[in-house]
Amino acid sequence: MKKVAIIQSSYIPWKGYFHIIKKVDYFIFLDDVQYTRRNWRNRNRIKTPQGLKWLSVPNNGTQSMKIKDVKIDNSRKWNAKHFKTLVNSYGKCRHFDDYYDFIKKTFLQIKWENLSELNQYFIKEISKFLRIETIFFDADEFEQKQEKNEKIISILSQLQANYYLTGPTAKSYLDLNKFQKNGITVEFMNYPVYPIYRQPWGKFEQRVSILDLLFCEGKNAPNFIWNKL
Repeated sequence: MKKVAIIQSSYIPWKGYFHIIKKVDYFIFLDDVQYTRRNWRNRNRIKTPQGLKWLSVPNNGTQSMKIKDVKIDNSRKWNAKHFKTLVNSYGKCRHFDDYYDFIKKTFLQIKWENLSELNQYFIKEISKFLRIETIFFDADEFEQKQEKNEKIISILSQLQANYYLTGPTAKSYLDLNKFQKNGITVEFMNYPVYPIYRQPWGKFEQRVSILDLLFCEGKNAPNFIWNKL
């Protein structure tokens, strides 16, 4: 049984996003759909001495654009700001040095023009740190149909997959009868209560960027997502 997830890319997403990736054989970035502002596409949260803080990537995105077409506004020096904020917030964490070269390279040595490319790079590289072996694709690599349910079913068919894992919000738009008629089992991700780990700056927060967990727990990070579940 081949399991597939098809989800929009997000900016350095939380651990639940990587939990979905871990649970499937193929993960497809669905970045040829509408860009949504003030969402996870271009931002995520971290912990700082001043409390939770959004790291947001400035861009030209509007709701009339597709995610894959959104361009980053580099005039605002967002990359240096994000790098400095991470250093100031997590620099004393036990495993920060393990990932210092990676974040320095990503933020300061690569010039990003496209939001989707930035997001996908982060997700693929972090998946390697988490020892995830899932195979990644971009939705553009497949022949597709326009209607949302048919689009997903078409991609699954081309991968010869019969099991679809998706987020809980998909319950509002998936037509389960169509999937059933095509012999596809649908599972809605049920995020568990993830284990608490030693986290800086006040009370524990679950929904922060995966970088928080990596900086705090390093190679043991999978133990706080799926290994003990």
